Amino acid sequence: MKICIVSDAWHPQVNGVVRTLDTLRHHLKARGHRVYMLTPKMFKTMPCPSYPEIRLSLNARARTKRILNRWQVDAVHIATEGPLGWAARRWCIKNGRSFTTAYHTAFPEYIEARYPVKADWLYPIFRRFHAKSSGVLVATPTVRALLRSKGFTNIVRWTRGVDAAQFNTEFNTGEADYQGGAGAAGTKPIQLYVGRVAVEKNIEAFLKTEVPGTKVVVGDGPALKKLQTDYPDVQFLGAKFGAELAAAYAGADVFVFPSKTDTFGLVMIEALACGTPVAAYPVQGPLDVVGADGTGPFDDWHTPIACLDDDLSTAIKGALECDRAACAAFASKYDWDIVTDQFLDALSIKPGTTIGDEESGAFSPGAEARTL
Repeated sequence: MKICIVSDAWHPQVNGVVRTLDTLRHHLKARGHRVYMLTPKMFKTMPCPSYPEIRLSLNARARTKRILNRWQVDAVHIATEGPLGWAARRWCIKNGRSFTTAYHTAFPEYIEARYPVKADWLYPIFRRFHAKSSGVLVATPTVRALLRSKGFTNIVRWTRGVDAAQFNTEFNTGEADYQGGAGAAGTKPIQLYVGRVAVEKNIEAFLKTEVPGTKVVVGDGPALKKLQTDYPDVQFLGAKFGAELAAAYAGADVFVFPSKTDTFGLVMIEALACGTPVAAYPVQGPLDVVGADGTGPFDDWHTPIACLDDDLSTAIKGALECDRAACAAFASKYDWDIVTDQFLDALSIKPGTTIGDEESGAFSPGAEARTL
């Protein structure tokens, strides 16, 4: 099958959406599908106001039309609600082509965090974007419940997976100067954040905690310079990739996830795959991925691999008590074969099909992938 994935988020951006789509592309190709990525790489772009790392595609409507007319793909998946997403949506509707969409990012809440605009004012725009989709792919039951409360329909589960070939416990963290693989000495426990350095990630809540040890931030973004100035004792190591990123995860004693707006939080299972327990708030994302009691959403798993608490310092202290071997074993349950099966099944949903709770299936990552 010839599949087009449309995304306004793509390399060189470093985030969970890009990593998810890139890994999905490789798994689809391994199954014999031809995958076409429609991304800002193919367009002239301009920096997004207040977030220059994000590039906004120019002349998206006309060029997207020409590209999709030329590619003649069998299926279209629209991953983001940016200029390319809207252009591809318009092309699909005009040409009578079905398409799926995904709700990767809580953009209404992100925008509210940056500007004096209420998230509730924005949901009608995003609801309209997804309304014509034959299936809105959503990673967790918490996000599904939120979107249903906002009037979204045809929601389909699409869990996430971890790239076990990259993120695992095989790194010799004893060779690292700071125990995080990035060449900076520090006292234990090493407390690590990985992700975009931006206001909506709530990183400052982590940096304000008073747990003894060394705080490390891996990532880049518009809030980096301010946080570097305000927190000179924190190690800001910039963006890391590949083995360096995996070593940073593996060398930390605890992974801290302070965000209250993420729809999933892929970095949590990447850290767990490297044997590092998670500390987070009891909010969407962490509640679905590691569970309110830190034992995850799986019926057959009862060993704590994380700690959630409204007091992030308490969560960090609790996570430090978790068994690292259990963390790695737990992460293996996030299987990319299931992720790929769910994606392909969503593409086969017929236009106009109304998907209720009984068809959308349970959201447990371990559930049978082919039940929609």
